[in-house]
Amino acid sequence: QVQLVESGGGLVQPGGSLRLSCAASGITFSNYVMDWYRQAPGKQREWVATILTNGVTNYADSVKGRFTISRDNAEKTVLLQMNNLKPEDTAVYYCNARLLSINYWGQGTQVTVSS
Repeated sequence: QVQLVESGGGLVQPGGSLRLSCAASGITFSNYVMDWYRQAPGKQREWVATILTNGVTNYADSVKGRFTISRDNAEKTVLLQMNNLKPEDTAVYYCNARLLSINYWGQGTQVTVSS
C-alpha cells in the first residue's frame, strides 16, 4: 500500500521558518519525481516545487529564493525548507509522487503564517 505522510506544519510568525517532511512507503522512491503543492482556503491547489529523480529542482516564482526542496532516497523522504515565510504562504501543503501517469498524494499538513 502506497502512503505519503506529510509532517512539520504549524503556526509561525511572518519571517519565520518551517521544514516540511514527506515520508513515502510502498513505492520505489528513487524512481519518482516529487512535488510539493499547496492549497489556500477558497483557492485552487497550486504547484510549489519539484525535485526530479536526478536532483534537479524547480520552483514557483512566488517561493523562489525562500523555499528549498530536497530528497533523501535512502530515507524515502522529501523535504521542503521554507524560510522568510509570509502570510500568503498560509495553506495546506501536500506532497505528490509521480511516475509517468501515476500520481500519489499525501493527506496534507497545515501551515499558518500569522502574527
